[in-house]
Amino acid sequence: MVFLFVFFLVPFLVVAGISLRDPMIARPPYGPLFEDGAFVGDLENYFFLMSDSLYIKAYLNSLKIAAISTVLTLLVGYPMAYAIARSPEPRRSILLMLVVLPFWTSFLLRVYAWIGLLKANGVINNVLLWLGVIDQPLIMLQTDFAVYVGVVYTYLPFMILPLYANLVKLDGSLLEASSDLGARPASTFFRITLPLSLPGVVAGCMLVFIPVIGEFVIPALLGGPDTLMIGRVLWDEFFSNRDWTVASSVAIVMLVAVVVPILGLRRIAERVS
Repeated sequence: MVFLFVFFLVPFLVVAGISLRDPMIARPPYGPLFEDGAFVGDLENYFFLMSDSLYIKAYLNSLKIAAISTVLTLLVGYPMAYAIARSPEPRRSILLMLVVLPFWTSFLLRVYAWIGLLKANGVINNVLLWLGVIDQPLIMLQTDFAVYVGVVYTYLPFMILPLYANLVKLDGSLLEASSDLGARPASTFFRITLPLSLPGVVAGCMLVFIPVIGEFVIPALLGGPDTLMIGRVLWDEFFSNRDWTVASSVAIVMLVAVVVPILGLRRIAERVS
């Protein structure tokens, strides 16, 4: 509780207080919340957000990219986690180390590396041209495709690790009993393995979905001008426009937009438990 109070509730209240103030050309760049003991804050910044299509589009696009990226990361991460959990025990530690190995290098450098791979004269286009698969370079960089690739690559360990922790504890006798009773491997997976691994699926989805909504670096480096996400808008308001009051309002609304999916995922996890 103390941790939540110090590192979540207090910063949240500070940002919420700024969002209720008026912008000023001064330091700090916002007016007071109380004058002569009277409360002078208002919801003008929130009304402004709801009336401007730019912010609504950014929120909807962030939710769309976060949801699609979470599904893609799950589709890629589940087989990998399953393979690691079913591998011989001495090999598991090596495979897990390979999963977390990218964290040993800078996040920014790894995103920049994808620019070298996806650009028009990058590695992927050069290989495809050399193989004769394509006649001209594919436009991959500065598109939503590049954003999805960057997000899935970056957040894949956050999906694999909770899934692995769940799958490795799966009771093998259940799988053996299913096989003895004549169930095919696919039937055993969908009727036993997948339902029992749903807590890991929910945990992995939460770890990917929540940070992707506010992602800034990947859309800024790999996305195009049409890839508008709320993290980028937040950065522009804070550091380019220096409109801290609107930026704080954007942050508060973004938090609310994250809380709703979290409550849904928690409800699923409780039902599974």
